[in-house]
Amino acid sequence: MKKVFTLLFLVSFGFINAQSAFTGKGDTRVNVGANLQDGGSGIQGSIDFGLGENFSVGFVANYLLGVDNFNGFYHGSSSAYNNAEPDFSDRFDAKARINANLSSVIGVEQLDVYPGLSLGLHNFGGHVGGRYFFTDGFGVFTEIGFPIAKYGTNNDPFYHLNNQATFSLGASFSL
Repeated sequence: MKKVFTLLFLVSFGFINAQSAFTGKGDTRVNVGANLQDGGSGIQGSIDFGLGENFSVGFVANYLLGVDNFNGFYHGSSSAYNNAEPDFSDRFDAKARINANLSSVIGVEQLDVYPGLSLGLHNFGGHVGGRYFFTDGFGVFTEIGFPIAKYGTNNDPFYHLNNQATFSLGASFSL
């Protein structure tokens, strides 16, 4: 019971003392967390720079650490893959992005909901995310990314790694 009261106190304290998630021009927000998707999991880092009350630009990069090896034939190929592993270019992706930061629009100062578009090494895509700040410099984030237009041909068993929907969550920091 003592642990329950402690947890309730910490959660209440965090919500009461929560700070602004996005205030506009001059804001810099950094996200670091886990990236989860079909066939692999890894780390993601992003940085967003506020340019206006509801607009930011930034960069996002992810690297897949745990990736399933591929065995078998791929798309009717005559040669079989035997325990094939992805190389660096299959595991890594980097994107430039723009966001519409909606904390002032929805009226919740501590929560920043941000839909946006991204242009990366593997595709043109979109994302929807949210950040909640407990203090002036620390919060949590979650984000879903998805491809709209994919680059290249689907002739590699690891083509799908950076060309699918992804889910990310982790810590967010204000600089």
